[in-house]
Amino acid sequence: MIITISGTPGSGKSTVAKILVKKLKAKRIYVGGIRRELAREKGISLEELNKYAKTHPETDVDVDKKAAKEATELAIHNDVIVEGRTQFHFLPDSVKIFIKVGLDIGAERIWPDLQNKVTEMERNEGRYASLSEFKEKLAEREENDAQRYQKYYGFDHRDEKQYDLVLDSSKITAQEVAEKIVKYIHSQSPK
Repeated sequence: MIITISGTPGSGKSTVAKILVKKLKAKRIYVGGIRRELAREKGISLEELNKYAKTHPETDVDVDKKAAKEATELAIHNDVIVEGRTQFHFLPDSVKIFIKVGLDIGAERIWPDLQNKVTEMERNEGRYASLSEFKEKLAEREENDAQRYQKYYGFDHRDEKQYDLVLDSSKITAQEVAEKIVKYIHSQSPK
């Protein structure tokens, strides 16, 4: 089984993916991590990579294709969780999950990580003087990502009709989101 997780920034996608890996004894592919590493290799932030990606589709397309290929290979012997906004498109037979949260809550969840030097380096988001500046940049990033996906793939990843299960994490914990996903998966399994 392959589960693809898409969603909005700060919705808890990574935390939920990690919980599901443990619950389902699955392997995880984190497309955001691959892109963050690509940015580090280029000596730039994720924000700068996203700007670069507007005219260099390979930074999205090659990464997405590679992640989907790896997921397909891993799924021969394992359940796989693929965390990436566009992976539902590349893995059409996956269980497609979308986790959403409003911009304010999402930014407030991410902001503390950006204050921690270790986590800030891992996220490689860029530097922001305030939460309000970060919210503004996060909204820009979400819109820029959507424009690139529309340009390169012909869809808006935010269109909830594309997913099997849509969850709002605004008022529930990542653990509760993961439990709802597991319950959904079990309800879909043949008896």
